Amino acid sequence: MDFDAVLLQSFGGPEGPEQVRPFLENVTRGRNVPPERLDDVAEHYLHFGGVSPINAINRALVEQLRTHTGLPVYFGNRNWAPYLENTVAAMGADGVRRAAVFTTSAWGGYSSCRQYVDDLARARRAAGDGAPELVKLRQYFDHPLFVALFAEAVGAAAATLPADLREQARLVFTAHSIPIAAESWCGERLYARQVAHAARLVAAAAGRPDHDLVWQSRSGPPQVPWLEPDVGDHLAALAAAGTRAVIVCPIGFVADHIEVVWDLDHEVAEQADAAGVAFARAGTPGADPRFARLAAELIAELRDGREPARVADPDPVPLYGQSRNGVPCTPDCER
Repeated sequence: MDFDAVLLQSFGGPEGPEQVRPFLENVTRGRNVPPERLDDVAEHYLHFGGVSPINAINRALVEQLRTHTGLPVYFGNRNWAPYLENTVAAMGADGVRRAAVFTTSAWGGYSSCRQYVDDLARARRAAGDGAPELVKLRQYFDHPLFVALFAEAVGAAAATLPADLREQARLVFTAHSIPIAAESWCGERLYARQVAHAARLVAAAAGRPDHDLVWQSRSGPPQVPWLEPDVGDHLAALAAAGTRAVIVCPIGFVADHIEVVWDLDHEVAEQADAAGVAFARAGTPGADPRFARLAAELIAELRDGREPARVADPDPVPLYGQSRNGVPCTPDCER
């Protein structure tokens, strides 16, 4: 399968104070989120001047993707400019016939895979007859480069802790929580299984196989069950049990954005300091050249018919989608 372009598909984020509220309204449209909740979240963005780091990181990643793929690279978001529909229309106008799509989500499930597939279909419909074929690359949570990037980040974070606490520091992986009901898409608890699998691979590669997996950034009403435990609640439990240092690895996020720089670097870091627990946060792949090389290798798998590169797991579990109520998952969410 040959490609004549690459599309970097992402979530989007505001780049100024005046953009924060419209962006949040885009994100939550149709979900009946109370205005006061949007006001609370808006303050998180305004703490950083109303600018999410995600778009700047993605623009840097675009340059790396050009270098590592040798192809034209386009960039489109779901919730903010550059909007995916506009980008796909521009691709068609430029004569792109088939593009490989690399998403800034490593996971299966609805919001982390299926929704991206739906976004692509909607953008192609909007572009009309001239729309290019868009081939979403596979989930990459177990790719050797994904594992290596996070394992290296864990080691770098550990090195920032006081020397006498580094070896005993508790490794805690975190990912974005989602409603339990959403976990029925593409197989029961597919997303949680994949995150747990990747955490196990990274912990082993970092030489810290004993670890915890927690969740963060839930936004639903309290009566709706979401994935737990919450990272803040877990930190409180660790502190109560006498833990003196933690390394938090945001494995669910491939780049820093507000859920990382506010929820972890601000809220959780302050909580740890108040509890007398030394805190270190592992970095995310962002625009690391190896992350772009990962995308290039996913493209090569399709272009050359290669077997997918995956880190072997001595205790494998089902990691790919089956069906929901008899309806097959899309192929992109099964791979």
